[in-house]
Amino acid sequence: MRILAIDPGYDRLGIAVVEGNASRPTLVWSDCILPEKGAREERLSCVSKAVTSAIKKYSPDILAIETLFFSVNKKTAIGVAEARGAILAAAGNESVSVVEYSPQQIKNAVTGNGGADKAAVARMIPKLLVLTEKKRFDDELDAIAIGITALASGLSRK
Repeated sequence: MRILAIDPGYDRLGIAVVEGNASRPTLVWSDCILPEKGAREERLSCVSKAVTSAIKKYSPDILAIETLFFSVNKKTAIGVAEARGAILAAAGNESVSVVEYSPQQIKNAVTGNGGADKAAVARMIPKLLVLTEKKRFDDELDAIAIGITALASGLSRK
C-alpha cells in the first residue's frame, strides 16, 4: 500500500509518501512545501499544485490527512481549513480516496500514547523507518507520522 500523507498548513505543508505495512514502513519521499508569502489564492494554488504533482508522480492508493485541530488562533485555523480544502479538491480531481486521522490517533499509532508531545513523535519516527540525512521541519515529520498511522490502521489495497 502506498500512502500520500499530508500535514495541512497554510504557511508550511508537510508531505510524505510512505509505503509497505505497519510492521515495515518505508519512506519513499518527503518534503515541506513553503508557499511564498502573498495573496491567499496564490498560496492555496501552490498547496493544490504540490498535492496534484505528488499524486501524479507517486500514484498513491490513498491520501491521508490530519483532521483540523481548532487552536486558540482563529486566523491560523481558518488558513489551515482553507489549505485542507485545496488538498481535498486536488485529491478529488485526481480520484484519490482520502482518510483522516486526529492528532491523538497519530500520536497513539506512532508512540503508543495518544497524549504524547511532538518531540516524542519526532523521536519515534526514525525508530520505525529509515530516514535519509536531511534537515526536516516538524510539518514534514508530522506528514511521515500520518503515513505511518495510515499503514497501521489496516487499510486494504483498493
